Formats: sequence, C-alpha cells, structure tokens
Amino acid sequence: MYHNPVMLKECIDGLAIDPAGTYVDLTFGGGGHSRAILSRLSTGRLIAFDQDADAVSNAPDDPRFTLINQNFRYLVNFLRLYKAVPVDGILADLGISSYQIDQAERGFSTRFDAELDLRMDRKSGLTARQVINQYTTDELIRIFRHYGELPNAYRIAMRIADARGAGEIVTTTQLKDVLQPLAERGRENKFFARVFQALRIEVNAELDVLKEMLIQTTKVLKPGGRLVVLTYHSLEDRPVKNFMKTGNFEGIENKDFFGNLIAPFRPVNRKPIVAGEEELAANNRARSAKLRVAERSNDE
Repeated sequence: MYHNPVMLKECIDGLAIDPAGTYVDLTFGGGGHSRAILSRLSTGRLIAFDQDADAVSNAPDDPRFTLINQNFRYLVNFLRLYKAVPVDGILADLGISSYQIDQAERGFSTRFDAELDLRMDRKSGLTARQVINQYTTDELIRIFRHYGELPNAYRIAMRIADARGAGEIVTTTQLKDVLQPLAERGRENKFFARVFQALRIEVNAELDVLKEMLIQTTKVLKPGGRLVVLTYHSLEDRPVKNFMKTGNFEGIENKDFFGNLIAPFRPVNRKPIVAGEEELAANNRARSAKLRVAERSNDE
C-alpha cells in the first residue's frame, strides 16, 4: 500500500493547473498526485518520474500520461526526449513512501530485520551495507553529523568501527544492536530514524540530486509556471527555500542597479504551507512536511 499523498489539495492548488498544460510529477510513487493532476487536465499531458521499478505497476492507463522509470536528476534530458519542454508546472514530494518502508527487504524501516540496503533504485551500486562496512570513521562521522544531524556522530562512528572489526555488519538489526547503547531511553525511535535517514541520504545522494533537479527546473519551466515542492526535514527544506528565493543554495541575494532581486523564481507564499489539524490527526507523515510554491520569473 502506497501512502496517502500529504497535503494533496494544497499541492494541486499550488500548481494552478491549466487544463491544456503540460505538468511533471517528479515523484510518482503510488500515483496519488498524478491522478489528481490528470483529473484537472483536458487536452494537457503529464510526465511522471520514479526510479523505483515497483512504481511502474501503479501507472494509470491514460494516453495523456507518461511514466519515466528514472531518477529525476535527468529531468531536462527526458523532457526534451519526450518533446515536453517547456512545462507549466512541476511537483516534487520528497518523502519516502509507506510502501517502500513496508517492503522489509529494502531495509528502509527499523521495524524489520533485513539486509542493509536503502537504495531507491535497486539497480544502482552503493548500499547501506557497503557504507557501514567500508567507509572510514571520518566518512561515517560526516554522514551521521550532516545527514542525520546527530550530535553523537563521533561515538556512533567509533562503535560501528569497533563492531565491524569482529565481522561484517549485514542487517538492520545488527546495526541497531551495535548502536543501542547510544540511543537515549524513550527516544530510541527518533535516534534510529536519524541514523537510517543519514544512511539513506548517502546511499541515494539525495541532496546532490535535489540540487541538480532544482537547477534544471529553470531550464524547463515556462515564465509563470509553478514549482511545488514538499519536504520532510530541514536538510531538504533549506536548499529548496533558498533556491526559490534567490536562485542559489546559499540564499545570497543578487540585485540589479535599482535594488530589485534578480532570481529565476518568485515565492508564492512567504512561509511554507503546513498540514492542517485534520490531516495531522489522520496522517502522521504530514507532521514534518513543509510545502513551498514558487512561480517562474519572466526576467531570467
């Protein structure tokens, strides 16, 4: 079962859909957002991306719809291939789906014992098992500090290094057993969620891929077109926020002679949109979600 899309109405409203327009769903998953977009289209078309082969089985049989089984870092290439440039709107829901979490063998969930994998695309090379067993302690410190935002990253890395000296760490349960003494009592779930988040970001190069995609949106969105992005943690939200506001990931403002901001996008909402109380009560995944919407400028 794929998850119910977070803030579905807000996402669709953010796209400001033209029934004859061309739209892109960068994270097809279970197809919830895509079906909602298709319901608003008449003669328009929708191109969707998903690197997970399991998502293909959810593709709707609709002549207006094309699913590309690839990472969205190849956005420009495939939109050109399918003669879909320029587009009227792009949507990206950066959350991991409930379906992927519930597939025990994928290693996404701390609830199941499975081999350390964490690949979104199971054809790609690097796995979490390789990261845990082959990375130096300095590299492990880096990913747990920066991608897990874990203050005890050094101690985590040292425990892993010590443990693998006695043999390879192969499964999610083995890794949890190694790190259990470092988990604060009563907050174990949060601790392990951050450990696995750090590994998942490293394995899938998620932040690099996100930045590559954002830069490419400027090449394919028509002036006035909308970029709608749902993020679930600050590591994703920060580059999205900065890029939408300034056109770069550092948030550095470039202004013209008259003091006007020069940027490829104009944020539609000053603050991120968050889920309402009703949705929060029904869908725990919405708790950390932030939705940002920006409009392609005319001046770049």
